Amino acid sequence: MSLAVALQMDPIEAIDIKADSTFVLALEAQTRGHGLYHYLPSDLSLRAGRVFARARPLEVRRRAGAHARLGAPQNIDLATMDVILMRQDPPFDMAYITATHLLEHIHPETLVVNDPVRVRNAPEKLFVTHFPELMPPTLITANRDEVREFRREHRDIIIKPLFGNGGAGVFHMTPDDDNLNALLEMFTERSREPIMVQRYLPEVRDGDRRIILVDGRAVGAVDRIPPPGDVRANMHVGATPRKAELSRRDREICEAIGPILSEHGMIFVGIDVIGGHLTEINVTSPTGLQEVNRFDEVHLEAGIWDAIESRRCESRPTRTV
Repeated sequence: MSLAVALQMDPIEAIDIKADSTFVLALEAQTRGHGLYHYLPSDLSLRAGRVFARARPLEVRRRAGAHARLGAPQNIDLATMDVILMRQDPPFDMAYITATHLLEHIHPETLVVNDPVRVRNAPEKLFVTHFPELMPPTLITANRDEVREFRREHRDIIIKPLFGNGGAGVFHMTPDDDNLNALLEMFTERSREPIMVQRYLPEVRDGDRRIILVDGRAVGAVDRIPPPGDVRANMHVGATPRKAELSRRDREICEAIGPILSEHGMIFVGIDVIGGHLTEINVTSPTGLQEVNRFDEVHLEAGIWDAIESRRCESRPTRTV
C-alpha cells in the first residue's frame, strides 16, 4: 500500500525532532513508502467547491538541523490525497475551526485524521464534560458569582481558559489567595468566553498522566512531573517525563471512552489523568509518542499507521503515489 499523505501543520523546520509526535508519524509513513507533502493551515483554499493547498513534497530524516527537505510548492487539490494528518497546534480558535470546515468537504473520501467534524465538536476541555463521572468537580461559566461559590465549596481550585493549550493561563488558587477577583477581571477583559474551574488535585505533584489511545484502545502512557513551584504538567513549561504503567483506574477510564472515540473517527487521541480523574481529552494535535516510545521501547506510530491504513481501505480504493 502506497499512499499520498499531506501533513497540515505548523512550520516543520522549527520542530524539536526529539519530542515532536508529527515527526515520528512522518518518519513511519515514509518508511512504509507513502509520499509526503507539507502545508500550513494558512495555505488552505476553497474554490468552486474544491479544497486546495499550496503544498510542498517532503522528505524527513532524524538529523538535527537537517530533518526536513521540502520541494517546490504545488497547488494540490486535496481530494487527490489519500490521507491528511491535521496536526497544527492549537489554540482552538476560529482559524482552527475554519480549517475543519474546509477539510469537511473532502472527508472521508480523503481520510482526515482526526475526523474534522468530530474535532470541531470536541474541544479538549468541553468534550471531557460528557464524562462527568470520570472528572473532578468542574465548573464552566462566565459568571463571577458562580466561580466564587465554587471556590467556597472546594476551597482549593484551578482556573484555566476554556480554549487554551500548553498550560498557558492556568492558575492555582489556594483558599487564602486574595487574587481571585483580579484574576477573573483579567480573564473577562481578554475574552468573552467562559472559563473552566476545577477542584485542585494535589496528586498532580506526582504527575499528570498522558495516555495514548489508538482507535479507542490504550497503548501507552507517560507521567509528566510539574517543575518545582508549578502545578502545570505540560512539557512546554518544563515538566519532566517519567515512565508510567497503566493502572486499573486508567484502564477503566479508557474502556469507558474508547468505543466513543473509535466510533467518532478519533484515531490518535491523548487523554490526561490526574489522581484517577480524567481532566482532558486531546483530539486536535495530541503529543507524547516519543516519550512513551523511549520509556517502553515501542513505536506507537506504527500502530497509528496500521489504524489509518485500515480506515483508508474501508473508505475507498488506494491510489498509486
